[in-house]
Amino acid sequence: MTKYSSRYASSPEAVKKYDTQQLREEFLIDDLMQEDEIVLVYSHYDRYIAGSAVPVKGDVVLETIDPLKAPYFLERRELGIINVGGSGSVVVEGTTYELGFKDALYVGAGNKEVIFKSDDSSNPAKFYLNSAPAHTAYPTKKVSLAEANKLQLGTMETANHRTVNQMIIGSVVTTCQLQMGMTELKPGSVWNTMPAHVHDRRMEVYFYLDIPQDQAVCHFMGQPQETRHIWMNNHQAVISPPWSIHSGSGTSNYTFIWGMAGENLDYGDMDVCKITDLR
Repeated sequence: MTKYSSRYASSPEAVKKYDTQQLREEFLIDDLMQEDEIVLVYSHYDRYIAGSAVPVKGDVVLETIDPLKAPYFLERRELGIINVGGSGSVVVEGTTYELGFKDALYVGAGNKEVIFKSDDSSNPAKFYLNSAPAHTAYPTKKVSLAEANKLQLGTMETANHRTVNQMIIGSVVTTCQLQMGMTELKPGSVWNTMPAHVHDRRMEVYFYLDIPQDQAVCHFMGQPQETRHIWMNNHQAVISPPWSIHSGSGTSNYTFIWGMAGENLDYGDMDVCKITDLR
């Protein structure tokens, strides 16, 4: 079963007037990881799709959705998958790719069959999905967490000591525009992506995981001089427009998956916001 919804683009001037509930309705994705379902959110920012697939009682098949106006999901799209649950596999056109916890898979455009499987129904795989339009078909490739390009950033003194795992990114996998990776905060560190930045040439989606029970993350968004916040729980995602910062601070350390698409593939293309200039 596949469920989907659409989110339309909002201007920064409009967002200034949103109350808490409207802000959450526009940007928060809080219904992911439903058993035996594929849940998708189609964003009008760069036609990006974020979603999940959780096979428990049986296999789950990736199906097309009406907004795509396509006979199959990946006719004109590429797909990034990161498993945040138990061991499982993804079958792409008859080829099986085993994905353990925090392993990733890139699936290129033109693949008609994508099937999600769990090894153990009592500890099912939980596949987090990101998809963007694609103009070229590139090869499908698995990237384990160990194979990621790892960056050590931040310090304990500024509470942002973290490992950035670049997984579906140009130096590791060839893609059209999709990029994905995973940032893991060290114990005692809570701030992510600080100093904050914007990148007008691409949008982003954050998915938070490894948040301990009874803890939460406060995600910051908005223009640098007009910030807003959304409180988030484990396995929730948030859409970040090109004009918005995307940063967060948790009541504990945690992990988040970042995915982005847009005009270029330059990971360093960002306009950094001075911390003391944020409002």
